[in-house]
Amino acid sequence: LRVGSRYGKKVSFGRLPKLTFFLFSLQFYLEKELQQFNVLPEQYPCALPLWVGAFQVLLNIYDPEYAKILLNRRDPKIQHGYKFIIPWIGGGLLSLEGKKWYQHRHLLTPAFHLSILKPYIHVMNDSVCRMLDTWEKLSTQDNSVEICEPIRLMTLDSIMKCAFSVQTSSQTESFSTNYLSTVTKLSELIFCRLNNYLHHNDLIYRWSSQGQEFQALCQIAHQLPAKIIQERREALKNNSEQDKIRKKKFLDFLDVLLCAKSENGEGLSNEELEAEVNTFVFGGHDTTASSLSWIFYCMAMNPEHQHQCREEIRNIIKYGDTITWDHLDQMPYSTMCIKEALRLYPPSITIARELSKPITFPDGRFLPTGMTVVLNIWALHHNPTVWENPQVFNPERFSQENSMKRHSYAFLPFSAGPRNCIGQQLAMLELKVGLALTLLRFELLPDLEKPPIPMPHLVLRSKNGIHLYLRPLH
Repeated sequence: LRVGSRYGKKVSFGRLPKLTFFLFSLQFYLEKELQQFNVLPEQYPCALPLWVGAFQVLLNIYDPEYAKILLNRRDPKIQHGYKFIIPWIGGGLLSLEGKKWYQHRHLLTPAFHLSILKPYIHVMNDSVCRMLDTWEKLSTQDNSVEICEPIRLMTLDSIMKCAFSVQTSSQTESFSTNYLSTVTKLSELIFCRLNNYLHHNDLIYRWSSQGQEFQALCQIAHQLPAKIIQERREALKNNSEQDKIRKKKFLDFLDVLLCAKSENGEGLSNEELEAEVNTFVFGGHDTTASSLSWIFYCMAMNPEHQHQCREEIRNIIKYGDTITWDHLDQMPYSTMCIKEALRLYPPSITIARELSKPITFPDGRFLPTGMTVVLNIWALHHNPTVWENPQVFNPERFSQENSMKRHSYAFLPFSAGPRNCIGQQLAMLELKVGLALTLLRFELLPDLEKPPIPMPHLVLRSKNGIHLYLRPLH
C-alpha cells in the first residue's frame, strides 16, 4: 500500500497480506490467529494494511502516536460497520455522529456524575454477593466452574437496578438468561456479517437466514427496554412523580434521561430513549462482564499478585465484608492489576474511522480522504515496541512512576479523545467491587486443562468460556 508523504515522496505501509476473498481478513482475527497481532509491529512498524473483501483496503494501526492523532480528529465511524448494530441498539451514543452525537453526549453526561454513581456501590455490593453465594454452593464440587455466564448475569442484575431501579434479581429470573442468550447471538450475527462481504448489502442480508434470525432477535431484545420506559413515562405524567424524582437521593440512569432537556427545552424522544437504554444495557453489562472475567483469569494464573491484592483489600475493610466509596481510592495495587488485565484482554479490540479529510502521521506518511483506519487496541496493548515483554502479567507497569513515563495513548481500554467511553468510571467502580469481594471469599485457581481461547466479537470473549476452580477461604 503506497501513499504520499508530506515531503512529496511515495512511502509504503508494507506489503499487503494474502487476500482473503469476501472476508474481513479473518486470518488475523479468529481464534489463535488473534495472537498474530502480537508480532506484527516487528514486520509492519506502526501500521498494517488489510483487505476488506476483494476491492477495498483499510489501514490497521497500533502505535500510540498514530492512535492519538486518529482519536483526536472528528472523523465519523465507518458506516458499513456500525450501521449493522443500529437495528438492535438504535441511534444512541455508540452509533450517532455529528451534532446529534454532541447533543446526546451533553444530555447523558450528568448520568455519570459522581453524585449519581456513589449510591450505585451499595447495589453492586449486593449483586456481587448474590453471585458469590451461588459460587459458594458450586465450590463444594470437585469440578471447575465456568465463570463468564454468572458474571454476565451479575453485571446485568447490577445495571438493571442501578439504571432502572428494577427490584427483582436478574440473576434468578428467566428473562435475564433469555436476554443474555439473545445478546450473545446478536453479537455473533453482527460479527459474522462484518466478516461476510456479501452480507454488507442490506437487501442480500435481509433475505438471508442469518438476516431473518437477526431481525427476530432484535424484536426480542427491544421488549425489555421498551416496557421499562413506557412504565416510567406513565408514572411521570403525574407532576407529583416528577417532583419525587427531583428530590430522590438515589437517581437512576432513566431518571436523568427522562428529566434531561437540551438548550431549546427539548427532551429525548421515545425512540432516542430506547436507543440510549439499549446502548447502556449492552455496554454496561457485557463489556464489564468481559473485563471482570478476564481479570479473574489473570488473578488465577498469577497467584502471587492475587495474594497481594487480597491482603490489600483485607487491610482496607478489616473485619467487614462490604466495599464503600471511600475504599476505592485505597486499592492502588488491585487497581494496577485490573489495568494490567485490561491491557492483556481489552473488552473491545478495535475502533474504526472513515477519514473525512487527509491525515498525516508523525513519520510523514499520510492517507487520503475516504480511507478507513482501524485502531487495533489488542495489537497496541501487545506491541513490544511500547510494552516490554508484553505477554507477561506485570501490574508494576501501572505504578504512578511507570505510568508517567508512558505515552498517554499506549493504554486504551476505554478509548480516548472526545469519543471516549462515557461510562468508564462506572465500569472501574464495578470492577473494583467485583474483584475485592470475590478475593475476600475465594481463592481463584486455573483449570489448566481448559485454557480460554480469546475470540473477538463486539466484545472480547473466550470461545470455550473461562473455567476456574473456586476455593472458599472461610
